[in-house]
Formats: sequence, C-alpha cells, structure tokens
Amino acid sequence: MIQQTPDTTNVLRFQRNEITEHSIYRSLAKQVQGTHNRRILSQIADDELRHYHVWKGYTKQDVGPSRVRVWFYTMVCRMLGLTFGIKLMERNENRAVGGYESISGEFHEANQIMHDEEEHEAALIGMIDEERLKYTGSVVLGLNDALVELMGVLAGLTFALQDSRFVALSGIITGFAAALSMAASEYLSTKAEPGEGKSPFKASFYTGLAYLMTVVVLVVPFLLASSLYVALAIAFLGAVIIIGLFNYYVSVAQDVPFRGRFLEMVGLSFGVASLSFVAGLVVRAAFGIDV
Repeated sequence: MIQQTPDTTNVLRFQRNEITEHSIYRSLAKQVQGTHNRRILSQIADDELRHYHVWKGYTKQDVGPSRVRVWFYTMVCRMLGLTFGIKLMERNENRAVGGYESISGEFHEANQIMHDEEEHEAALIGMIDEERLKYTGSVVLGLNDALVELMGVLAGLTFALQDSRFVALSGIITGFAAALSMAASEYLSTKAEPGEGKSPFKASFYTGLAYLMTVVVLVVPFLLASSLYVALAIAFLGAVIIIGLFNYYVSVAQDVPFRGRFLEMVGLSFGVASLSFVAGLVVRAAFGIDV
C-alpha cells in the first residue's frame, strides 16, 4: 500500500475518471447501431483504458469505475442522443480534471499523453454520425415559429378577449393549423434541396412535432390557471424554459455559444409578444370591447 500524498490522491481521481469513461464508451459501443459509430466509440474506449494504465503505472493501484456516472451518461445518451451525452460528459470531465497543471512537474509524461489523447478524442467525437443532429435546423424552425407566433397570438388575445377559455381555444386552433402549415412548408423546402441529405418527411415531422409540443406548453396554463394574467405569465415562463433547454442542448451538441442564441430567441419571442399586447389593446379599444 503506497502512501497517500496530495499528488497521489489527484492521480487516483484521474485514474478513476479514465476507467469510468472507458466503461461508458464500451457500454455505448455495444448499444449503438451502425458500424461507423461503434468503431469510433470502441476506439475511444481503448484510448481511455490506455489513460487508465498510464496513471496506474504511477499509483500501482487498481480502481473501479463510478457506477452512478456510467448509468447516468448511458441514460443521457439514450434519451438525448449520443453526441449530446458524450460532449456533456467530456465538458464536465474537462472541468473536473483541471488540476493537471498542479502535478505537471512530477507527472509530465502522463500529462503529455493526456493532452495528445484528448485532442485525438475530440477529433473522433466530431466524426460521430448521428441522424437527429441533421434535423436540428428543422427543430429550430418549429420552436422559433411557435414561440414567436403563438406568444404573440396569446398575448394579443389575452388583452382583446379577456377570457382564458377563448384564449386557449384560439391558441389551440391557431397552433394546430400553424404546425401543419410549417410541417408542409418544411417538407417542400427540404424536398427542393436534395443535396442536404435529409429526408423531407423526417424534416417536416421534426418541425411539426416541435411546434405542437410548444403549443401544448404555452396553451395549458390558460386551461388550468384561474387568473388570465397568471396564465400569461406562466406561458411566458414556459417559453423561456423551452428556449433555455433547447439552446443548452444545441450549445453542447454543436459546440456553439449559449448566451447569444438564448438572448436572441428570448428577445424575438417577447418583442413580438409585446407588440401583440399593444395590438390587443388597440383592437379592444377600437371595437369597443368591454368584457
């Protein structure tokens, strides 16, 4: 049993990280469909195992993987996609092993190997072919249109009709019709660009589904909340949550900045909603509606 020094403790932590990631990639390689992705994941798993043995050469100890993390990231990959799960794991692990510099003097060789392998893994992860990422643009289209159009409709109708049931009914009818219209438009648009390598049917499906899911989140508060204005506030909050979750997903999966895209979508949605609010007041006053 070797003496536990601060440096040894850090190396054991690095060693455990590597065997954990090896177990995750090995598990994913067994589950994923497609020879291409299976080969890439198996190669990364082998790299992680080599990392583990480099650290073991210093610690002279065997350590086991974190079963909780193996389960967690395997489930994330299943539910949210392979690319998102892997990049989320690598992002979190890069933060966790930020102490490499503090032991670079004693473990210079191992740090150099880690640096080389991390660059190699980044290149391999970029080669993963995942179908759902091809249709991110279709999902963006559905979300953007639903948030901008429906938030505007709901805000305008809230102050024009002053009845939550009428607002919800109008939102459902408008949202359903708009979802079908957007799906049809995306189908025709994708079909007109065969070089994209996307299925027109799948592109239209993702667009329509994203729109309909957004409609549900925005309209349900008007069916449940007792106050019309509370329902509108909850709908606004739901819109922000949708924008935040989706942009976080895209920022991780596609390595793009989160803040700028998030603020842009929020600004567009609430800008249109504000203008529609004013329009609702104008229409109500112009037609003498007093509910």
